[in-house]
Amino acid sequence: MSMLLPRLVALGLLGLATSAGAATLDGLAVEVTNASEPVLCAEKDNVAVNFTSSEVRHFQIEAVHPAYMGGLQKDRWEPDWTACEDISEETSTKPHPTMTTLYEDGNVRIMGLSFAEFWRPSEVTVTIGARVERKIHLLQLLKKRDGKAIEVLVIYPGDGYWRIKPLPPEHLDWSSYGSSFLVGPVEFDQRPVVNLKDVTFDPKAMAFTLTFSQGGTGKVALKALNEERMTLDVAFDRPIAGLPFAGLRSMYVTEFNADVARIAVREEGARSWREEPIMAFRSAKATDAWMGRLVPSRHNTSAPDMMFNRFRSSPASSR
Repeated sequence: MSMLLPRLVALGLLGLATSAGAATLDGLAVEVTNASEPVLCAEKDNVAVNFTSSEVRHFQIEAVHPAYMGGLQKDRWEPDWTACEDISEETSTKPHPTMTTLYEDGNVRIMGLSFAEFWRPSEVTVTIGARVERKIHLLQLLKKRDGKAIEVLVIYPGDGYWRIKPLPPEHLDWSSYGSSFLVGPVEFDQRPVVNLKDVTFDPKAMAFTLTFSQGGTGKVALKALNEERMTLDVAFDRPIAGLPFAGLRSMYVTEFNADVARIAVREEGARSWREEPIMAFRSAKATDAWMGRLVPSRHNTSAPDMMFNRFRSSPASSR
């Protein structure tokens, strides 16, 4: 494959994603269910994997470069409008948002973006340090490295969607986002959403505090960030019963045109992983769930794999 270096070199580079493929061997087992639907359009999020438990108050979400990242020479991230009957580049183009630096220090920069229009009403309050803002449709977290500010995390306060990625490896200047995820009570309003009342970010602690519209709070702390992975530590003040407490959204058209193509779960008490194509998977009760790709895709080729694990009933018990 032209996108890959010779196999011998690729096998030896970076060792990326190795620990993301290992089971935690502990933690609660949660219900993992697949609500994905087949599509032909690569610009639609048709993959939906939900996580449900009436006990969970703590877990981790991890983004790790795909296993082939060390051999990737060329990235692809341009939109693919093939077979997208009801959407196009023209219908999806929006006026450039207003961009405001909400916070900056020697470590990070926080940008707030306001769009002329958003797909649903949003009255979420955004607080960064002592600064309070409204009408922020997108928050960007940029990590400073070697004189550059590199975007590694975004959250849309208006619908609760997140995207994360590790820092790019040394041989690439940039890497792309792929799958989105939701943290908190996942409800449905035209698509899965988490309704937020407030989002607060503490730059010193590198942690977000979420106030959910239906009650309760969550804390999302950046636990690790390097050229291999980003790890988020999530804690709720109380369990989320009756609704998924987290969800992954992504896209799959074919194995070679997907942000997520496969899923692997370690089911409760199992001594091995269960691996399936993402569209064939139905459900599992699992302590670990990995969703990603084993071969390069023509869509967001460098986008990370995603791992959800370390589910616990008490935040204090995991530390």
